[in-house]
Amino acid sequence: MVKQATPIGVFDSGIGGLTVVRELTRQLPNESIIYFGDTARVPYGPKSPETVIRYSREITSFLRDQGVKAVVVACNTATAHALPTLREEYDLPIIGVIEPGSRAAARATRSGNVGVIGTQGTISSGAYERAIAAELPTAHITARACPLFVPLVEEGWLETEATHLIASEYLGDFVEAEIDTLVLGCTHYPLLKRAIGEVVGRQVRLIDSAEETAAETAVTLRTHSLADVDGAEPLDANRCRGTMPTPWSACSRATARRSPPSSSIAA
Repeated sequence: MVKQATPIGVFDSGIGGLTVVRELTRQLPNESIIYFGDTARVPYGPKSPETVIRYSREITSFLRDQGVKAVVVACNTATAHALPTLREEYDLPIIGVIEPGSRAAARATRSGNVGVIGTQGTISSGAYERAIAAELPTAHITARACPLFVPLVEEGWLETEATHLIASEYLGDFVEAEIDTLVLGCTHYPLLKRAIGEVVGRQVRLIDSAEETAAETAVTLRTHSLADVDGAEPLDANRCRGTMPTPWSACSRATARRSPPSSSIAA
């Protein structure tokens, strides 16, 4: 098998990274994907940076052993804590989600008032504030952790009364801050766009890093002469495993894996 025809590896703490997979399959229709959703250990947000780095190493090693040509870290917490380590330790192109999302936010804002929501780990790291400030030094950034959003998505509670109450509690400060752009700093959060938009207002642009991450992946593959120009064989949709709260047509070309062999992972 030639290197160009090998798959891209994508991983997240759960099903949220499938929002990135969907965009990758739209922008890169010739590529095949192996998706790893670490649902056994979700969420990553409350875990220590050292633990997230260890999990990210284990998953990246697993994907490398499957023969992937590049890895997309489709998890904001793992990107915030582990991306520099992964890039240093693995001889693979590795793409994160924070810098692409920050670039999109800097382009989208008109007032410079930007909100960021994410897991506790992502917000505590300050990674988005640094990345947005690097793109737009005049930005005024309001950030808040929304730790209950991930379990709501994993349970499939996307538009329940409880979801709307929790969103209202978390997002009230952003209304007062008069933001015009809100970064959804967790790949689970786009699945809650309707509930989030109803609280912050339809005039606020919601930034999902998936589109920018897919575009950066395309550039990275071309730069390393890894783009599959001929097209991979389509995969059976039945090979996309896992319980998901919404239909995922993009999964027809992705293999979703819940966990590596038990011998390769430490709880």
